[in-house]
Amino acid sequence: MTLPSLHIGDLVARLPIVQGGMGVGISLSGLASAVANEGGVGVIATPMIGMYEPDRASNPEEADLRALKTEIRKARSLSNGIIGVNIMCALTNFAELVRTSVREGIDVIFAGAGLPLDLPAHLPEDQRENTHTKLVPIVSSGRAAKLICKKWLKRFDRLPDAFVVEGPKAGGHLGFKPEQIDDPNFALEKILPQTIEAVHEFEMQARRPIPVIAAGGVYSGADIVRFMDMGAAGVQMGTRFVATEECDADIEFKKAFVNAKKEDLRVIQSPVGLPGRAVGNVFLDKVKNGLLKPHKCPYKCLASCPQEDGPYCIAKALMNAKRGLLKHGFAFAGANAYLVEKIVTVRDLFCSLKEEAARSRAEAAARRYIESARQYMDLVTDSAARYRLEAKQYLEQMQAQANRGKECARQYLDQMHEEATRRRENAREYLEQMQEKVSSTLQEYLPEGRRTDPGEA
Repeated sequence: MTLPSLHIGDLVARLPIVQGGMGVGISLSGLASAVANEGGVGVIATPMIGMYEPDRASNPEEADLRALKTEIRKARSLSNGIIGVNIMCALTNFAELVRTSVREGIDVIFAGAGLPLDLPAHLPEDQRENTHTKLVPIVSSGRAAKLICKKWLKRFDRLPDAFVVEGPKAGGHLGFKPEQIDDPNFALEKILPQTIEAVHEFEMQARRPIPVIAAGGVYSGADIVRFMDMGAAGVQMGTRFVATEECDADIEFKKAFVNAKKEDLRVIQSPVGLPGRAVGNVFLDKVKNGLLKPHKCPYKCLASCPQEDGPYCIAKALMNAKRGLLKHGFAFAGANAYLVEKIVTVRDLFCSLKEEAARSRAEAAARRYIESARQYMDLVTDSAARYRLEAKQYLEQMQAQANRGKECARQYLDQMHEEATRRRENAREYLEQMQEKVSSTLQEYLPEGRRTDPGEA
């Protein structure tokens, strides 16, 4: 089975796989370009992207924008494929990151961690009407997608080029309340069809498809097939790309995924006010037990962050984790991170995904054939049983008719026997009558002297 391509406007990815943007610094030009080279959509994560710039602390905005340009250009130099960026709405420099990305000719902007209701407003003025860059909001419900469509139509007379709908099994910050994360009503299998339906009514106005990409817990080729069979145009995957050689994180960060057990994965409350899923470790245990002291914020990267009132700086914790310093940070991870067994190349991962998808499709076809054969056998068995019953009933009818025929024959034979007996008796009586009549006639013709008494004769 060949996976179909993913179309976002005039962009065509050879494979329907978007590599999720993972910050801080987990997916940069290295991973994004490798994914793009294999036919997927490679995504650079922008949070704290300027972490290695020497003036990041003193000039954070310029450092981030400079690093963003560097990463986009580096990815372009390494790949001719589709490159996107993931920009969190909660970032304090959201607008500047959007404008810089568009000016650098980025193919796609994925915007989440909040509703990007004003995303088109941040496009460079000279490119607002006609930009190559595709705008793709990340949502967690059909209701959110519908709201974005209505707002964009009213304010900007345009619609999103696509949507990513992310379920509660995703890694990192989640767009759900804690009590919704394990609620089946909010599972990706539920919110994906709802989002597709919500977006469909706007496709007529757009006069083009608005593809919906499924995300959050998509791990295997079988998952890709399953969600695409539900109507998704493609999938977004993050966790599985962490355990690749090209991932931009330190090897210790990757090992945290390889070594993770199911019970190690936990949902935490982030200082920014959102729940998030991560691999448990000593650092998070200290957070849970209140052993970390309040900090001073050196970055001011998130608008929703309590900054100096928080128990720890999430930006610093994630930067430490990216560097492999997991005693001083932690790794965000999806719900299926415990399934990761080894670190592979991006190429090998894509090969595995395609093989898994083909195997899943073949197994599904085999199940359908087996089910069809079973139904056919049931039909044949039912037909045979019905034919046997009909034959039995026919035989019983024939036997009944034969019995009735035998009875009729017996009755007819009895009647014939009685008739023969009656006729024999009649013949005997007639013979006697004839004998008497002959005797009487003979007496009349004999001389008188020779006549005998009829009784003597």
